[in-house]
Amino acid sequence: MNAKETDGRTGRTGVAVVTGAGSGIGRAVTCELLRAGWSVALAGRRAEALEETAEAVSAAGAEADGESGGEWLVVPTDVSRPAHVEALFAATVGRFGRVDLLFNNAGTSGPGGVPVEELPYEAWRHVVDTNLNGAFLCAQAAYRQMKGQTPQGGRIINNGSVSAHVPRPRSVAYTATKHALTGLTKSLALDGRPYRIAVGQIDIGNAATEMTERMRTGVLQANGEIAPEPVMDVADVARTVRHMAELPLEANVQFATVLATGMPYVGRG
Repeated sequence: MNAKETDGRTGRTGVAVVTGAGSGIGRAVTCELLRAGWSVALAGRRAEALEETAEAVSAAGAEADGESGGEWLVVPTDVSRPAHVEALFAATVGRFGRVDLLFNNAGTSGPGGVPVEELPYEAWRHVVDTNLNGAFLCAQAAYRQMKGQTPQGGRIINNGSVSAHVPRPRSVAYTATKHALTGLTKSLALDGRPYRIAVGQIDIGNAATEMTERMRTGVLQANGEIAPEPVMDVADVARTVRHMAELPLEANVQFATVLATGMPYVGRG
């Protein structure tokens, strides 16, 4: 399947790989892209969760305009394992012929609320392997494919976090990996220029998913208090990712921050 250009109302579409597609932001972005006419490879560790997304994707595909609406592929994948990532991209290219977009979304927060001096090394390593090493492996595989395909090029969007800017208390592993992801984004963006590979990052704060449900009842703040925080509709995140994805490769959103308007992030909260 070749990348195609649609009219100016919908922008570029093509073939996307979405990691962490089994829930939350990954599921919302998968459905949004498919409704816009993208073909999507769904990647994630839990096959049953991917199948649940596929059901939603199938329903979304019925509403999509164009011949590519409704095309999807489920590929159970542990992004921290190089062989799994290689198989993911091989399956995607085997089915659709190319890769135009990678949404590098898979991630884990690790054990929450654990003081740094008590964090087990195994927990630290799991977060690093998923959030940073997994993002690198997927970006590397996408880069190789995008560089070699005809027409050349594509786009990588990394899911950062507002934690790529400021930490929450007792979140050292998650925060460290999200800061590192910003460096990965910048380096990939620079190295991709000669090959029409555009790389950007979306930093998300308090999208309403299973992971952020606790925000509504109260989470630890920097001053030691427990306080509820506002959340935003995850569909608003998905639409932002789609906007970034559908720009021509000559244009790039290098960094975008999308957050619940009232969350304690800017100033004193």
